[in-house]
Amino acid sequence: MRPPLRAPAAPADLFAFLGRIGAVHSTVQHPAVFTVEDGAALKAALPGGHSKNLFLKDARGQLWLICALGETVIDLKRAPAAIGSARLSFAREDRLWDALGVRPGSVTVFALINDPQHKVRLVLDAALLAHDLIHFHPLTNTATTAVSPDGLHRFLRELDVQPAIVDFAALAQDPPIAGAGG
Repeated sequence: MRPPLRAPAAPADLFAFLGRIGAVHSTVQHPAVFTVEDGAALKAALPGGHSKNLFLKDARGQLWLICALGETVIDLKRAPAAIGSARLSFAREDRLWDALGVRPGSVTVFALINDPQHKVRLVLDAALLAHDLIHFHPLTNTATTAVSPDGLHRFLRELDVQPAIVDFAALAQDPPIAGAGG
């Protein structure tokens, strides 16, 4: 069942939705964090898997959200074969706002609450799901919300989002792609 939310949802809307579906979560407020590196001190204080989130488009115009463990290397040359996309590149800020209702620095799996037409395909890093708690921004980069993998899956089921799950660590260990310059 899709939540009856106006787009874009605010963090309070997200928290209410998580509560309605029984997805236990906790949130910590903090100064704005724009990169994985910016959040290093915060990560040290919060146990669990910390996410990095890439909003991408492929050469056919399909939008993608890759949510991975912060340390995971995402090779954009190898990813298309693993996820079934065309060549990937970072999408423009206006596409991010139109599709997910968030700004750069606030990209998060939770922004799928603003995508009722399922314009964005989701890819989750298997390593992220291996943690007891997973941390994402709650539609703003001035807070971090922890949820269990079960809570994340519950959120996605309620939105009717079926993610692809990829082992990016294994993908990074594959032999080099022929013709891919280094």
